[in-house]
Formats: sequence, structure tokens, C-alpha cells
Amino acid sequence: MTETTNPLLSPFKTPVGIATSMPLFDQIKPTHVAPAMDTLLAHAQQALDTVTAADFPAQWLDISKELDVATEQLGRAWGAVNHLNHVADTPELRAAYNEALPKVTAFYTALGANEALYAKYKAIDVSTLNTEQLQAHKNAIRNFVLSGAELTGVAKERFAQIQERLAELSQKFSENALDATEAFVYYASMDELQGVPDDVLQAAQTAAAKDAASGKCKTTDYKLSLKMPCYLPVMQFANSSRIREVLYKANSTRASDQASYSTVDSVKDAMQFDNSNIITEMLALKNEEAQLLGYNNHAEVSLATKMADTPAQVIQFLRDLGQRARPYAEQDLADMRSFAKEHLNMPDPQAWDWPYIGEKLKEARYSFNEQEVKQYFPLPKVLVGLFKIVETLFDVSIRQDQAPVWNDAVKFYRIERGSTLIGQFYLDPNARTGKRGGAWMDDVRARWLRPDSGQLQTPVAHLVCNFADGVDGKPALLTHDDVITLFHECGHGLQHMLTTVNERDVSGISGVEWDAVELPSQFMENFCWEWDVLKHMTAHVETGAPLPRELFDKMIAAKNYQSGLQTLRQIEFSLFDMLLHTQTRALSNDEVLSLLRQVRQEIAVIQAPSYSRTSHTFSHIFAGGYAAGYYSYKWAEVLSADAYAAFEEARMSGDVDGKITGLKYRQAILESGGSRPAMESFKAFRGREPQLDALLRHQGMA
Repeated sequence: MTETTNPLLSPFKTPVGIATSMPLFDQIKPTHVAPAMDTLLAHAQQALDTVTAADFPAQWLDISKELDVATEQLGRAWGAVNHLNHVADTPELRAAYNEALPKVTAFYTALGANEALYAKYKAIDVSTLNTEQLQAHKNAIRNFVLSGAELTGVAKERFAQIQERLAELSQKFSENALDATEAFVYYASMDELQGVPDDVLQAAQTAAAKDAASGKCKTTDYKLSLKMPCYLPVMQFANSSRIREVLYKANSTRASDQASYSTVDSVKDAMQFDNSNIITEMLALKNEEAQLLGYNNHAEVSLATKMADTPAQVIQFLRDLGQRARPYAEQDLADMRSFAKEHLNMPDPQAWDWPYIGEKLKEARYSFNEQEVKQYFPLPKVLVGLFKIVETLFDVSIRQDQAPVWNDAVKFYRIERGSTLIGQFYLDPNARTGKRGGAWMDDVRARWLRPDSGQLQTPVAHLVCNFADGVDGKPALLTHDDVITLFHECGHGLQHMLTTVNERDVSGISGVEWDAVELPSQFMENFCWEWDVLKHMTAHVETGAPLPRELFDKMIAAKNYQSGLQTLRQIEFSLFDMLLHTQTRALSNDEVLSLLRQVRQEIAVIQAPSYSRTSHTFSHIFAGGYAAGYYSYKWAEVLSADAYAAFEEARMSGDVDGKITGLKYRQAILESGGSRPAMESFKAFRGREPQLDALLRHQGMA
């Protein structure tokens, strides 16, 4: 198979040429993966051998021109395969991905631990480097150490084995979570779904009709799943406590020993999705890896590349924030309990009842519900509003572009300033079979002044969500939470695409400390509560009328509804993650679950049933790179709230549209990327270190 026939190789003119096009997502097939990876791995290995030769100069640009060009080509091709594995999973693609994964992992492990390459980097005369290259060089030296470059003999071999096994386990954890989600189906009757919104019912009826044709259910049934566009509204609106219990138990036991699946015939088959052993093995391997590197535990390894200094500092931060939030959470719970008893005849609510009670109380207190709001947020109109605020604040224009895509629902856009291309991005908004749940941003390629050509490569990003499809020919309708999610992922994308840094490894999101990387994403969420923003992004799906100001005012009044409970929930996850990864010995599955119960007892005011196994689908920490890093959401919330406060203060001083402050934010935070420590970027914007006050005030807990 040649470059001209393999779409994973076609973006590259020659093995050392310039990337000239977007990935050919519409042409990539599982059979392309192995030959492409073999070709690119061989080329990357040849480049590594070249630069580690004794006579190769220890010069930054010389090394980059040879090695970075080769590894970037490998990374972009593998990134395309990895992306398809997440958004268009098939048995054939999964098999091809898993066949190539050990080879790719082994190469990158050996690259990071290569003693000769480490020595070459240490020999570079840093006085010859510019500011961006200095930061990239500093990060590289640190990463060599964390990748085992200073290990020797048996320890080095064992470290490599651990990396390969962790990659396999992470992929299997993710597969199990996806398969377990898709293995559960419940065919409900209309009587069981009283109270569920019409658009959700229509989608469930359409899904059931397809299964009825093959005899799986009756034509009058409604197909329920654990995907969020179905699961969440059923939990919030279904009047039947029994149906809520069915879905709650299925969701909270996914991929565990407590799970049962309607599409699986036996207990033995159901256990194939159980992540219990994967969790314990991953924890043991991470602990062993840390000790090989001279650390006490994985949490210390994780924080070596973050803003926070020690696990103790993070734990104290979480517990302090938890103490501040707890009185508000206790009041949230007391309000729901009282309302349930007095108005819903529910004197003893169970775990699966709280979302329903919370929604009913919200409707009673603020005289609106999420489904009413949802009618005003068709996806095309929301995108108009999102693009308008980005264009206004950051002096750019966004317009639709053309590129091969993996699904007809995917759109491609370009960002320009004047007539200059700044960056491009794919938007994949809808949930579907074979697509991993959740929402995320990922990079396709980074901004880079390419050393092989001297040409500037512009950045490209993926923005991925899981919204419900439109029904009856109507566009997809977003809840306000969906709108916030879209703005969040766009914030990540803006940091990647608006960077002006030319050094690949510190441009955009690259090189940014993990606990600061959520700053731009959470910052963008604030605009979802601004009238001047929302009025440009709403149009009733039937009438085209904009969101009424009266309804917006009700939304604002309800903005911090149950913020105490929501804060404690995030702290519960974060503290569990950090305590789990500060252990200095291997834990059994029972000990992992015991730790989860202990954290819940300390933090949560609503306790989960004993069968709950939320750890078994906690993909952020077991398959998403957030191990000992989930706290970064709350950590970065402090940064983002304080950053947004600058816009509030500027508005009071006359910067009504935020353009002046937006320029300052763009230059200090977005454009600088990872070219300097995140604290320096924040101080360049705010003129001081971050303060907690704005977060507490924004969440109604001041």
C-alpha cells in the first residue's frame, strides 16, 4: 500500500514533506491502519536513530527538522485513527486500533526514555534558544525524567512494560464503558413515560420502531437507553419512580459486577464489561511506575507537570471549598426533602428520585422548566450566537469551510482575522451509536513554524458533543446546559486556535499545566448567562420568536439553584481521585469501593445506594488523562471566575462590549499558550494572583 492509496499517508507529500491537507476521514478504513502505522513508525524510528548518532549536532532546529517532523506525521495519523475510534467505533476499527496500539505505545515510551536523545537535549546550548524554545526545552528535559530516561537496566525495561500495559488497559476501560452503555435497552410503554417531554418521546418511539421491524419490541413501545439525551430527561421528568429506578440502577452499575444488560444473555457475558480488575491493575501499575521514578505515589508524578505543588495542597483546597459549600448543599437538600413531602407525596425519596424532585422544585420556585427553555435553543441559532461573541471579543471571523468528515452531521469551520487564516475546527454535535459519551476538544494539528519548510502551519481542532438529534425534520434543540457545554468546548478550541506561539510543543494547549487548561473553557461558560449574548442565539423552534426577557430573568434567578450540591458532587469526584492516587500500595477492588464510600460520607449530603459503582465508568481518570488531575476543574474554576470578573469590572468602567478586555485576555491567556507558566499568563491579565472570591460570588455562595 502506497502513500497515494492509503488516506492515512496522503496528507504528506514525502516522508519529510509538508502536511498539505486535512485528514481524509471519509476514506479511512480499518485496513489502512496497520500499513500506515508501520510506515510512519519506521520513518520516525529512522529519524530517532539519525538524531541520536554521535556526530549529529546538538542543535534545537536540526533535531526538530529531523525528529519532530517525523513524529508529528506519526502523531497526526494516529490521532485520526484514535479520533475515529472515539466517534465512529466499529468492531473492525476497534480491532485495527488495538493491534496498532502496542506498537505506537512502545515507540513513544522508548522515545521518551531514550538516553542518547536525552543527552542530546541536555547538550543544547540554551543561550541559542528564543523564549518559546527555552520553555519547550525546559518541558522536554522534565518529561524525559518523567518518561524514565534516567532509568537503566531492568528498571527501564519494566517501565516500558508498564506504559504499554497501561495503554492497553485504558483503551479496554473505555471500550467497556461504551459497550456497557450500549448493551442496556429498556422498552417502555406510554404509561411508564408520563411526564417525559414530547421530543424525547418522539426520539424514543422512532428508535423503537426500527427494533420493532426485527421483532425486538412492539410497535407501541419506546426505546430507552443510558445515553444522556435520553437518560437525563427521563430522570428529570418521568412521573414513574419505578422507571427512574430502572434507569438509575442500570446507569450507576455500568461496567461493574453489579450490572445487568438487556441485550446480554448470561451473567458470564455481562461480566465481560466489568472494569473492576482493570481499575485495580491500573492503580497497581501507576503506583509501581511512580516508585520507579523515585516518587511516593502517582499523585506526586501527576503534579510534577501542574500548577499545584503537592497532593496535600490539593486535598486541602478541595476540603476547604467543600466546607464552604456544605451549608448551601444541606439547605438545597432540606428544600427538596420538604417539597417532596408536602407537594409530591414522597416522604422518603430514594437516590433515583432526586433529579425528579429537583426539577419539580425548580419549576415551582422559578415558574419554568428546562424543556420550556430548550425550545428557544435550536443548534443552528446557538452557533450564530456563539460565533458572534467569539468574533466580537477576539477580533476574528468564523465561516463554514470544507473538509472530509466521518459523519454527515459534522461541520467544518475556519477562523480568520482580516484575510489571514488563524485556525480551523470540526464540530461533531450529536450523540449516536458507536460514539463515546461526553464532550471534549482535541487537536488535529498544532500551530507550528515548520523547521522543514519555514512555513507556518495553522492549528486545527475537534469540538465534540453528544446532543440529542432533532425530530420530525426540526433542528437539534439544546438545553441551556447543552449550550454551556458547547461554549466550554469552544473555549478549549480557542486556546488551541488563537495562539500566536510558533513552537509546536508550547503552542495552543500544548505545554499548558493540566490544572490551568480548563481556564479558557470555563471562562466561556459565563457568557451563557449574559442577555446581550443570549438574545442573539435564541429563536423558538416553532415561531422563531427570541427568548423572552421574562424567561431569561427566571433563568438568572435560578442560575445558582443547587450550586451547593453541584459543587460537592465535583469535590466528591476530585477528592476520590486524589486520595486514590496517593496510596502507596496496590488496592483491591473492595478497598477502592471502600474509599469511594468514605469520600461520599465525608463530602456528599445525598448518599448513593451500596450497589453504585460510579468508579467503573469514571473515564476521566482511567481513560482520559485526568488521573490525580480531576481536581483541575475546580482549581481552574477559581481562575476562570476571577478572569471573568475582569470583564464585569471593565463593563462598569465603560468597556460595554468587552472588546478592550477581550483583547487583553486574548493576548495574555489565549495567544501565549504554554509558552510560559500559567500563573505568569494569569498575572499578565489580572495583574495579581487569582482569588477565590469571584467563584463563590458567581455561584451564590459568597
